[in-house]
Amino acid sequence: MVGRAGRRLVRELLPGLREELAADFVVANGENAAGGVGITPKEADELLAAGVDAITLGNHTYRHREIWPYLEAQPHIVRPANYLPAQPGRGTCVVERDGVALGIVNLSGNLFMQAGSPALVTVDDALREVADADHVLVDMHAEATSEKVALGWYLDGRVTAVVGTHTHVPTADARVLPGGTAYITDVGMTGARGGVIGVRREQSIAVMRTHMPMRYDSSDEDPWLNAVLIRASARRRADSIDQVLRPMPK
Repeated sequence: MVGRAGRRLVRELLPGLREELAADFVVANGENAAGGVGITPKEADELLAAGVDAITLGNHTYRHREIWPYLEAQPHIVRPANYLPAQPGRGTCVVERDGVALGIVNLSGNLFMQAGSPALVTVDDALREVADADHVLVDMHAEATSEKVALGWYLDGRVTAVVGTHTHVPTADARVLPGGTAYITDVGMTGARGGVIGVRREQSIAVMRTHMPMRYDSSDEDPWLNAVLIRASARRRADSIDQVLRPMPK
């Protein structure tokens, strides 16, 4: 989710969606929650209080220094597991509800990213950390679609779902792979669709036209919630994956 508009969408839509869709778990990528770049403990607490069970992050994880100790103390927020061991935080967590455990693994791509190791190498160790979970959701935060697709095939039949984040635009390839793993290259963005991937469009256009730096501000225009709903009736086997695209109610 991106900025104030994204957080507002979560606050206003999540309680009703959770009931409407009978969602057992809600996982959100929050690395753009604070003004569009990074996250602070304030935004993380807000999302968890709104009904988010776990927060994943990405390449802007460490933008705000105050989040560093929070990553060590709060068990329901994770950063990519293929970051360096010396970097604050953890790459996996487990949340439980009604006797069912969901393991969450966060990974980063390598193209244009500063991950410490390749995702397809690190993921095996990460999966061992959530080995006892009934279901496993992997958030692959990556620029390259090829890295996301490759990870989906590599994990097919081993995890419940592989969902991509980072590009802020929902892709049209949601499906259940032959081995039973739900997959989508990018879930999309919960934020202002009237901007450029959540940023005020005039600012982004000016930077592209002039090649001069400019402060980016989050857009509030035309906010939409982008998500996917994954159903699973057997251990680590998805039955379906459906996109959930909702505008802010007027």
